Amino acid sequence: MKYRVPAATSSTLPTRVALWLLDSPRLGQANSVKRLAGNLLKQPALDGEVEAQSRLGQMLCRDCGNPRDRRIGLDLLRQAARAGDRRAQLELGRLYSLPRHHEPEQARHWLELAAAQGSHEAARLLSRLAPHA
Repeated sequence: MKYRVPAATSSTLPTRVALWLLDSPRLGQANSVKRLAGNLLKQPALDGEVEAQSRLGQMLCRDCGNPRDRRIGLDLLRQAARAGDRRAQLELGRLYSLPRHHEPEQARHWLELAAAQGSHEAARLLSRLAPHA
């Protein structure tokens, strides 16, 4: 009997393992697991795998205190968001609405895209933003 990977699965094995680790309730919060998952996501993200870019970008923006890593994380999130990744669009909208970045037009842009794809969280955040000037 042959084993066949479903055609709908576009993620590479390292990405699938990293996502499994990060999404595991028991494992996903441990720093050592996050570091391992980040290492697994690095090459697929560099190769243009959107899901890897999105998750690695989120990790770098949320979990790293290093400005260089956060900058790389933002770049990865932008790449994934431009490719249509709803999670990356939501995260960018959330980040740009924070006082640290405070770019309301950028926040609105990304949140509108995520909301158009059905993100209720993006719609909720959009309602909190100041109206267009």
